[in-house]
Amino acid sequence: MAKKLLAAVVVLAAVALLGFYVVTMPRPLAAAALPAHEPDVANGERLFLAGSCASCHAAPKAEGEAKLVLSGGLELDTDFGLFRVPNISSDREAGIGSWSDIDFVNAMKRGLSPSGAHLYPAFPYTSYAKMRLADLLDLKAYLDTLPASSNRVAYHDLPFPYSLRRGIGLWKRLYLSDEPVIAVDEANEELKRGRTLVEGPGHCAQCHTPRDAFGGLETDRWLAGAPNPEGKGRIPNITPSDDGIGGWSLSDLTYYFESGFTPDFDSVGGPMVPVQENLAKLPPEDRAAIAAYLKAIPPLGADKSGADNTGG
Repeated sequence: MAKKLLAAVVVLAAVALLGFYVVTMPRPLAAAALPAHEPDVANGERLFLAGSCASCHAAPKAEGEAKLVLSGGLELDTDFGLFRVPNISSDREAGIGSWSDIDFVNAMKRGLSPSGAHLYPAFPYTSYAKMRLADLLDLKAYLDTLPASSNRVAYHDLPFPYSLRRGIGLWKRLYLSDEPVIAVDEANEELKRGRTLVEGPGHCAQCHTPRDAFGGLETDRWLAGAPNPEGKGRIPNITPSDDGIGGWSLSDLTYYFESGFTPDFDSVGGPMVPVQENLAKLPPEDRAAIAAYLKAIPPLGADKSGADNTGG
């Protein structure tokens, strides 16, 4: 009887392991999925600015032209462990200069390294997954024009079980989708452009939306404010509610994106500073589209568990 019980346990364990292996398998896109496309480097630069990529990937405290050297090294101390932002410069050894287009697309849309390993979602590919393939190819073309850096960034420092990458495959089953979060009038090109910028390259939800116990975005609280993922305080509610930007006009928002000044004559502060500085470099029509989208999403009250102020 004991032998039969042991055999049953072994079989069940084997089945469970096989099931875990299958559901956590990487699911890369094939190179054939990429469209025939002549890269638009200028569009790639716009997407780079919309995503404020240099804010994380440039060396800490870099200024001016040095912010275009994407050498990495910034440390993000989170509840899941210490993440170190990688070098994504055009260096072929330390950066991503040797990556093919499909390598880059799979990192951005599927959260996979060129070897097929799962990437940690501290890299916000749950947002980038919503980007168009052509836009990703444009972004890759622009990144290829930026300076190379040979800086080698140390690996993340993560406790068990977060140190096991394979489990991220299961996490992706729950939280990784390329579908838009908010429905907008599909005939309204400005709203569609705003949704593309906010939900995709801008990855605004990664800070402005709360997360559940597993680190996934609570999409029913979309952009309603959240604890600061990097430490003290809260990231503000930016839905059009009384607790958010309900009192802001479209022109208030676009002026804020351009100048950094709120309707109350306060100025942008904290981690929003580099974001606003990059938004100011976007074409006016992109800032207007972002504002239109933010005013069109469902208004939600702020979580009252912490302070919330839109001034950043």
